[in-house]
Amino acid sequence: MQKRIDALASTPAGTQLADDARAVVRHLLDALEEGSLRAAEKDAVTGEWRAVEWVKRGILLGFRVGGIIDMSIASANENVTLSFFDKDTYPPRSLNLTDGIRIVPGGSSIRRGAYVASGVVCMPPMYINVGAWVGDGTLVDSHALVGSCAQIGKRVHLSAAAQIGGVIEPVGAMPVIVEDDVLVGGNCGVYEGAIIRARAVLASGTIITGSTPVYDLPNSRIIKPEPGQPLVVPEGAVVVPGARAVTVGAGKDWGLSLATPVIVKYRDERTDARTELERWIR
Repeated sequence: MQKRIDALASTPAGTQLADDARAVVRHLLDALEEGSLRAAEKDAVTGEWRAVEWVKRGILLGFRVGGIIDMSIASANENVTLSFFDKDTYPPRSLNLTDGIRIVPGGSSIRRGAYVASGVVCMPPMYINVGAWVGDGTLVDSHALVGSCAQIGKRVHLSAAAQIGGVIEPVGAMPVIVEDDVLVGGNCGVYEGAIIRARAVLASGTIITGSTPVYDLPNSRIIKPEPGQPLVVPEGAVVVPGARAVTVGAGKDWGLSLATPVIVKYRDERTDARTELERWIR
């Protein structure tokens, strides 16, 4: 599959693709939904994540071969219609009771090519995009987004209005990674391929991007992305929204501050007790 996707994706734009292109995309999306393929993988030895470029290239190929169709949904009496028009290669996923996924009524959607494990709870309205991976027992709360190719671990809580950004292009770019047992508070945003290590806690309103410096108070250090490497929030870090003073130019004269995430502590028994209630609603 990898060789075929690479060959198809390398054909110049505007040229006719081979007849098997749609079938290749379909097999890729099936494998993504089964969880046998992922858009990013963690090295079992080093613990480092890397993007799987050919998988992301195949997802982009799906947009290229797809045609826009009417996916509108009419009510039983046809008085109300929800209008949707999208690529026919990426319809909403079909689910069964045997999948063990709980999707509460109210306007949620999981797109074709996303893996959602058994035991995941989806509160309305929420959205999981193509190439995403969502692990066992995770809660995706109301108005939360899991972007394209984002990797969400097991027993994660994405609180209301949490935004996990998607990264399809460029294919070598790391998608956002949220590891196991992370709590992402309401109105948080994680973007640009940032990695949130296991058991971290992001307090409500925390914004983290791939270039955001994170101020680690317990260790008296500033965490920044290394050249060619993503920003990594350490395991067990408790991160809150903070501010740092502008020290040069007009910003200093005006007394301005810039928003910045701050690690105020690392997870302990008290933090665990506060987050224990999360499992009761799953």
